[in-house]
Amino acid sequence: MDRLTEMEAFATVVDQGGFTDAAKKMGISKSAVSKHVSALEARLGARLLNRTTRRVSPTEIGLAYYDRARRVLNDAGEADALVTAMQVAPSGLLRISVATDFGVNLLSPVLGDFLQEYPEITVNMVLNNRYVELISEGFDMAIRVGELEDSSLRARKLTETARRMIAAPAYFEKYGRPQKIDDLNDHKLLHYSNQSNGNLWKITAPSGERRQVRSNGWLTVNDGQSLLHACIAGLGIAYLPSFLYADAMKKGLVEEAMPELPMETLGIYAVYPPGRFTQPKVRAFIDFLAQTFADKGPDNW
Repeated sequence: MDRLTEMEAFATVVDQGGFTDAAKKMGISKSAVSKHVSALEARLGARLLNRTTRRVSPTEIGLAYYDRARRVLNDAGEADALVTAMQVAPSGLLRISVATDFGVNLLSPVLGDFLQEYPEITVNMVLNNRYVELISEGFDMAIRVGELEDSSLRARKLTETARRMIAAPAYFEKYGRPQKIDDLNDHKLLHYSNQSNGNLWKITAPSGERRQVRSNGWLTVNDGQSLLHACIAGLGIAYLPSFLYADAMKKGLVEEAMPELPMETLGIYAVYPPGRFTQPKVRAFIDFLAQTFADKGPDNW
């Protein structure tokens, strides 16, 4: 007899509490279920079930075997589902949480290409600057920029972005250019208001030492594009990712404040719930993003 069928018959008897209900669950006769279980016990050389006229319950050995058998059966079911899913086109609602700056500037322009390629997928993209709880808040995946928090989520690195301190030429003409990190305390700094550590910049000195600069700044806002506009207007120095300022720098609208400092880089990741099986719609979108941004970063935007 088939070993997997024997295992399934035994596990179903334990789950259902008897041969009659197990037979109904499996869609076969009660005698067939009994034969499968008896064949399994004979092959293993051990009694797995205590049988009485009133009830059926696993023996100590049977309970231990059941735990392992149930895992094997679950894995087999997942394997079947995986093969089935891989043979059909990805479809369904894909709900994504995306960091606002990345979503507005880089994801929105290419989203149409993805939807054209996968017409059976519909996308609900939520832009925000907090780390959402994917499972409890009903998201299939998220795009996150920067250091990832320790969690059980799976992650795939899509690319990297540089992060530099920048300001407009007019700002440097009026206030001068900082020569060392301590000079930043005397400059007008522009801050993200959604930073968990407040108006604190962590900067790597030429020596490799990590330094911290804290200042109230002239402007605090929860949007990177607004900070870039303020920077171009000469209001101060901002600490921004290169995918935001790359175009403005090419046009000469902003310059790097302290080019002698080591380049800071931030990872850009797709994160999604754990599990051996990744939903086809999630896998399709992650593969699309990886291909789209394969030639991008850290400074190439």
